Amino acid sequence: MVEPLKLAISKGRIFDEMLLLLATIDIYPIDDPKTSRKLVLDTNRSDLKLIIIRAADVPTYVEYGAADLGVAGKDVLLEHLGNGLYEPLDLQIARCRMVVAGKPQIPAKSRHLRIATKYVHSARRFYAEQGEQVEVIKLYGSMELAPLVGLADRIVDLVDTGNTLKANGLVLLAHIADISSRLVVNKAVMKIEYQRIKEFIHLIARAVERQNG
Repeated sequence: MVEPLKLAISKGRIFDEMLLLLATIDIYPIDDPKTSRKLVLDTNRSDLKLIIIRAADVPTYVEYGAADLGVAGKDVLLEHLGNGLYEPLDLQIARCRMVVAGKPQIPAKSRHLRIATKYVHSARRFYAEQGEQVEVIKLYGSMELAPLVGLADRIVDLVDTGNTLKANGLVLLAHIADISSRLVVNKAVMKIEYQRIKEFIHLIARAVERQNG
């Protein structure tokens, strides 16, 4: 019997939008994901299981082969420093933007800017490309608070509508990247199970076309 492919997905917006995408090609979990406490979900296809994990862990599970494929936001992939992944498909779901934001007034240039973010590598990479030296402070909670209480001059964060920034008196200062969720594949599995993986990628690509057509 052929082992089912394991697809890692995080709960939340990505999970909800991925289920809608899969539904367009008649793939769905057997158990109700809203009520089930299972972390490995069977689907109506015997050759596919869904693994429910934390968003930041998806690339790691796929890189180390605990999952064959995964769905990860581009923001997470930009932070992941491993090299055991292929990124063959933009799923065009969970779209948003990674930006620099802060107070409208320009801070004094007498010291390095302090940047609050959970996207440490992306922030450092962006400012290095600008030729600016900055101090990056890693946070996990609401980034918008940092400039308001003087912890940081600016933040690097994801925005959708930008309404939360406006409500807290912050403005967009720079665009870093457009973010959407991507299908990622373990490199070793891609070689060993090339035909199966290729067929699955083609199937998901068809779902993306249907949803956006």
